[in-house]
Amino acid sequence: MVEHGQVARSKRIQRRTGKTFHVATRLLPKRIRHATYVLYGFFRIADEVVDAEDTAPPAEQRAELDRLRRAALGEEPTDDPVLEAFAEVKAEHGIADEDVHSFVDAMESDIDTDRYETYEELEAYMDGSAAAVGRMMTAIMNLDAETEAAALPHATKLGEAFQMTNFIRDVREDVVERDRVYLPLETLRRHGVSEEQLLDLEFDANVASAVREELSRTERLYEEGVAGIKYLPEDCQLAVLLAAVLYADHHRLVRNLGYDTVSTTPELSFARKISLLVRTRWKWQWNKDPEAVFHEMCRGFDGARDRREHGPHGSGVAQSD
Repeated sequence: MVEHGQVARSKRIQRRTGKTFHVATRLLPKRIRHATYVLYGFFRIADEVVDAEDTAPPAEQRAELDRLRRAALGEEPTDDPVLEAFAEVKAEHGIADEDVHSFVDAMESDIDTDRYETYEELEAYMDGSAAAVGRMMTAIMNLDAETEAAALPHATKLGEAFQMTNFIRDVREDVVERDRVYLPLETLRRHGVSEEQLLDLEFDANVASAVREELSRTERLYEEGVAGIKYLPEDCQLAVLLAAVLYADHHRLVRNLGYDTVSTTPELSFARKISLLVRTRWKWQWNKDPEAVFHEMCRGFDGARDRREHGPHGSGVAQSD
């Protein structure tokens, strides 16, 4: 049984480092909310190991991740209350060992991988850093086997969508603080942008075009991901829908900046988050269709516009406004 103190510590980690997701988590029923705090606490602890590259050499980072892995899998005792709680949640809800390994492996790859040549390479990384997170969240909702099988592909896409929104939003932060470029290099080159230009934080119309392409790709991921919310328990659907709405609203900010996330990092205000919460909840009261509510809340999505103009396979990628 996860103890109150373990949940409280995990909740503090989420409130401090995941403010957007925290707003949505508050809408989950208690049985899921507490487990979600614990999962997020574990994710952040592992992520902070690889973000400590200025204070710890790679060998020490890998050793610490191995320790976290064994503790998370319940293979060795730990005095860290968050890791102890995660091992208990994992055992209680049957979270797959493979997803824990996949997540920790992705964190470990951040130690010596800071560029991705293709989207396929980035997608392979996100299978651990994001898709595995979606699968773990699905596991703690305790769906029956048939429903879980239907939900998992969508949970994977939604996890990738959240991750891609972070990558697009945090271009400047990732370069300045971590010397990392998560936008695929092939996308940059396709729009005439060199890696050096991004590292020098030089924004121009070519960078805007590259960012827009990845924004459009991400919006298609959201549509695939949101399509699976209907498979989740009824008392969890609004929270997951709100998380999608909140993360996707960053795309509005990116467009308002002319796709410039090189000069600044867009951030939702607290007032905006509360406004989105109230509006989403109001629409949900009258329409329990997650896709319909999401599309109404995110009418400016390129993905939706592309499908209206070009059919289900149109992309509109790299077109100018």
